[in-house]
Amino acid sequence: MPTRKKTARKKKSRKWPRRSLLIALARIVVTGSFAAAFLLSPYCLYLSMKIEDRFSGRRWDIPSRVFSDTQVLMTGQGINIDAFRSKLKALGYRETPSKPRQKGEMKLSAQEIDIFLHDLKMPGLDRPGFPVRISVGSGEIKAIRTVPRGKNLPMIELEPEEVMLFYGDEHERRRLITLNQAPRHLINAVLAAEDNSFFSHYGLDPFGIMRALFVNLLHGGIVQGGSTITQQLAKNYFLTSQRTMGRKLNEMLIALIIETKYEKNQILEMYMNEIYLGQKGSASINGFGEAAFFYFGRQVGDLTLSECAVLAGLIKSPGQYSPFAGKKNCTQRRDAVLAAMAENGMITDAELKAAQQADVRTAAYSPANKKAPYFMDHLAQQLRDMYPPEVLSGMGLSIYTTIDMQVQTAAEQALARGLERLEKAQPRLRREDAGKKLQGAVVVMDPKSGAIKALAGGRDYGASQFNRITQARRQPGSAFKPFVYLSGLDVCTPATILSNEPRTMKSGGRQWTPKNYEDIPEAQLTMRESLARSVNLTTIDLAMRAGLSRIIRTARQFDFSTPLAPTPSMVLGASEVIPLELARAYCAFASGGVLPVPFTLKKVIDENGAVLALRHMSAKRVIPQDKAYIMNSLLRSVVTEGTARGLAGRGFTQPAAGKTGTTNDSRDAWFVGYTPDLLALVWVGFDGGDSIRNTGASAALPIWADLMRSVPQCLSGAWFSMPEGVIVKTVCKESGQLARGGCCPLKAEEVFLADRAPSEICTLHQCGPVSEIIDRVKNFFNPF
Repeated sequence: MPTRKKTARKKKSRKWPRRSLLIALARIVVTGSFAAAFLLSPYCLYLSMKIEDRFSGRRWDIPSRVFSDTQVLMTGQGINIDAFRSKLKALGYRETPSKPRQKGEMKLSAQEIDIFLHDLKMPGLDRPGFPVRISVGSGEIKAIRTVPRGKNLPMIELEPEEVMLFYGDEHERRRLITLNQAPRHLINAVLAAEDNSFFSHYGLDPFGIMRALFVNLLHGGIVQGGSTITQQLAKNYFLTSQRTMGRKLNEMLIALIIETKYEKNQILEMYMNEIYLGQKGSASINGFGEAAFFYFGRQVGDLTLSECAVLAGLIKSPGQYSPFAGKKNCTQRRDAVLAAMAENGMITDAELKAAQQADVRTAAYSPANKKAPYFMDHLAQQLRDMYPPEVLSGMGLSIYTTIDMQVQTAAEQALARGLERLEKAQPRLRREDAGKKLQGAVVVMDPKSGAIKALAGGRDYGASQFNRITQARRQPGSAFKPFVYLSGLDVCTPATILSNEPRTMKSGGRQWTPKNYEDIPEAQLTMRESLARSVNLTTIDLAMRAGLSRIIRTARQFDFSTPLAPTPSMVLGASEVIPLELARAYCAFASGGVLPVPFTLKKVIDENGAVLALRHMSAKRVIPQDKAYIMNSLLRSVVTEGTARGLAGRGFTQPAAGKTGTTNDSRDAWFVGYTPDLLALVWVGFDGGDSIRNTGASAALPIWADLMRSVPQCLSGAWFSMPEGVIVKTVCKESGQLARGGCCPLKAEEVFLADRAPSEICTLHQCGPVSEIIDRVKNFFNPF
């Protein structure tokens, strides 16, 4: 017994010091905790105020997005398959080997195009996506049918293409989504990949922290964070990515404060809109709304299970696991996320197997190059006059424009090919200095509305941002002549005989003797022939008959902002014009005498769908419809038998009208051509005014032909209908009078204004009294 007591006392004496130590440590921890809490309270209060201030206002600056026009596809419309495939890829459609089964998929062959259309949501237009089959043949759309029912559709409309964003300082691409818009699989994939205990912890995961602490101690530095979703939100939204203990402590404090102030669903929604998921050029891809479009070309709600796992897997390392960087790493990471989802009971084994076997098919990757830079500069200037920079870069406006990206691409490519062709054929045109290279510019318009469909202000925006369509002032040369001939219709007719004899006159205080560009042996030409062949001397004769003051009054009706010198040389295009204004003036011929106002902006929508700005077509009538038709007929002759007759040889055979232009010493080469559907102006020259030793027909016309051949979807092949007030007569081309039966050797049908048609029968050719009586009877009973 004594021995046992002694033993007991010894045990007791060894136990108490250990208990005392634990009590002492506990007191230190408690005291330290109270002290730390006391010391951190002011700082936590400061953080709380900062968080509340930041989250209570506008949480993100959303860049405004600029969109192209929509594209309408109709039965009977021309189609360029290669260009159409590029268009669909730019809209985010993905090619599949089999029939499209999901929105944003396509399958193209030589005879059929299967598309599962995206949703189309715009103000006044809300169309869900559905599958269609487009049958094509002989370069045109033969039929459009729904799949699988086969219902014929007269037309379908493709969504607009995103062309540009107005970034702020942060350069972030982001499309905000609500948690309700995110599919269940995406939410579960994010939780499985990043924070499986998100809905049970209070901002910090003690086990994750201990695991990260162990790994960091093992490696002698911070290599693992153990961060919860709330901590990641705190870091991304408020802190830098610098790995220090101070930053980590701040992250934990902010996470705890966020958890006390906001519901779990709010936190998760903010996280899904904030998280970094990749890079496009200099802009970051933030949030799952943007990532869904960037990687898969679809809205977040349309993502498949496999795609949800891919996006969730990107959080760990977007550069390493991006499907654009390499399918192997991406697939392995996706499968790991899917396995985690299955392990946590979020998906079934069958869903796991199906998703892991699915191919990762991405939307076509488009480089971050600036699209249509000259067009966008012109548009941006208008927008900056309407909205301050912070609105454009932060308020998420949707800006809808007139640009047709297929036409824009065709214009840029035709210009580049045309200039390269000239330089290759004529090496003397090459310049090593980028600022002195041969230049060109193209603008394409809808002649009736004035909408600018494409604009290329130079051959290389990187080398020169000077917009030669809107900013340059160049002599138009013979491209100005249509306004002389329009004035001439007041005193002459298309059949009027004009003199080709040389003459000397005063122009600008000096003697001026105009010459033809090339030798024209005929002493006389009709007004139609004169314009078609661009003869200078006959044009001067017409100008003298009409009067310079009349010509200037006529030209000013077309709103040229540059001065027109009242000298004879002005008649041949010596006065400078702005190319866009010249293109606009030609639109009046194609639109039946109505002069439209060129525009690029259609409407501006705020992030709530409200219309902030709506462009209404603005136009004024400058010439009667009958005169416009006569001009179209005269300019048609330029293409069929005049200086632009080379169009047919270059593969463009649709009815068209236009005028070439070449200035003195061949400093400028022009072609302005149009159909009832589309008008395009092409200019070629050196900025410094050096001679290009080419004409409008050899330098500008081939570019125009190349462009128009590339956009069959924009051309109907139709021609202008003859309006009231225009009549057709058969005339003698030598006298300009009514043809005398079989007596006049050169006859032609000619159009006239009804009140200016000739009534005299040809006096140059006589066939006897019987023939004259017959001709007079014919004209009496057939005045039209």
